[in-house]
Amino acid sequence: MKKLLTGALTGAMAMGGVAAEAADDLTLQLKWVTQAQFAGYYVALDNGFYEEEDLNVTIKPGGPDIAPTQVVAGGGADVVIDWMPSALAARERGLALVNIAQPFASSGMMLTCRKDTGVTSPADFAGRTLGVWFYGNEYPFLSWMSSLGLGTEGGDGVTVLKQGFNVDPILQGQADCVSTMTYNEYWQIIDAGLTADDLVTFKYEDQGVATLEDGLYVLEDRLGDAEFEDELVRFVRASMRGWKWAEENPDAAADIVLEYDETGAQTEHHQRRMMGEIAKLTAGSNGALDPAAYERTVATLLGGGSDPVISAAPEGAWTHAITDAALQ
Repeated sequence: MKKLLTGALTGAMAMGGVAAEAADDLTLQLKWVTQAQFAGYYVALDNGFYEEEDLNVTIKPGGPDIAPTQVVAGGGADVVIDWMPSALAARERGLALVNIAQPFASSGMMLTCRKDTGVTSPADFAGRTLGVWFYGNEYPFLSWMSSLGLGTEGGDGVTVLKQGFNVDPILQGQADCVSTMTYNEYWQIIDAGLTADDLVTFKYEDQGVATLEDGLYVLEDRLGDAEFEDELVRFVRASMRGWKWAEENPDAAADIVLEYDETGAQTEHHQRRMMGEIAKLTAGSNGALDPAAYERTVATLLGGGSDPVISAAPEGAWTHAITDAALQ
């Protein structure tokens, strides 16, 4: 039977049958809708890993109109999942977010082009129309174009098409290339009838402009609270158990995600395939942020020419304190 998203109240039973002490409540805001991209958290919930850590975790799905940074700023979540470019840009604007854990070791972002457009390398981007996600997802793309010396307002540069969270522009011939993730939109193109031989992909990882994705962030001013820090330690420990279980049991993890998809929009085929790709991105991560990957992300974001994503290297934007305690 499917467990409630809020989990069950737990705690050690006192002697004599006294009611158990209530678990600590913690709310997680996802970056996107319920799907295998977040399997580790749903696995931890469904398998009772949070329960074992005396946590009552609520998982809030995201969507096209939900910005995790706004949710945490408004007190709607304790922890949010976000991409580091968005989090660092928000930090520079005054919302002091701190990365407390980084389950995703590598980026799944790609630019996918139709081969019949003649695009074979980034040198062919000039004069092309490229589909780009916004709402904070545009930052890695803009930094990449700047590194290539390409403007983003047409002419000798590229024309940016503000892409919805779908792949219609490439299917309908409105764009030469579109933004895709290795685990999601790329496969939507394949499912629509094109084949891998019809496409050319450019992974941000391969282009040297990858930035960290799907990290766990909290507000900096809450990190001075010892009780909250203890909750975070238990949350990260249980979540990483969930991620490693999901890597080892991808089909079962995808099936758990499907149980929590209240929209009914996801399919077994798509979620199982997605989980297989997601496992490649979390592989090798124990949850602790890699400082070298952080520095690479910052360098990419600062490399935005006259309009960089951030204007200076951040201070205090991440901590190992939570993962050090969770993983000991």
